[in-house]
Amino acid sequence: MNTKERPTKKQYELLKFIETFVAEKGYGPSYREIMSGCNYTSVSTVALHVNNLIKRGHLRKKDRSARSLEVVDSLDSDMHKIRSNQIKPSEEKWLIEHIEYRFAQAESSRPSEAELDGLYVLVGALKVLELEGAANSFTPRLNKLKERL
Repeated sequence: MNTKERPTKKQYELLKFIETFVAEKGYGPSYREIMSGCNYTSVSTVALHVNNLIKRGHLRKKDRSARSLEVVDSLDSDMHKIRSNQIKPSEEKWLIEHIEYRFAQAESSRPSEAELDGLYVLVGALKVLELEGAANSFTPRLNKLKERL
């Protein structure tokens, strides 16, 4: 069953290596070539990643022979898709400054439940945007505000 989940960073690097290898040589790389090209330390690690990528629908084996790996969809087309959890550094900076401003307002007086709910949503948005460090930095302040309610 192919679920077509977005590849992790390591998986993306492996996919890119395979795609480039096939484009240059016309056939798929061996597991040892992948190991060497992606700086892995064992062939079993390569096999694990390859099997996971096959399950996720990013790779397929044309048949049961060696060198039959191929990338299902071009990674270049994937890179141009808009993903809802990607923002530009300038937008990230603006969002964090906005959240900081909203926290300062809430901390300067007794926050309402609606204000506190809004802050929870903003911190949750940071997590969705994969800005865990920023979200974690606001969590203690959020807990202190909750205690004041």
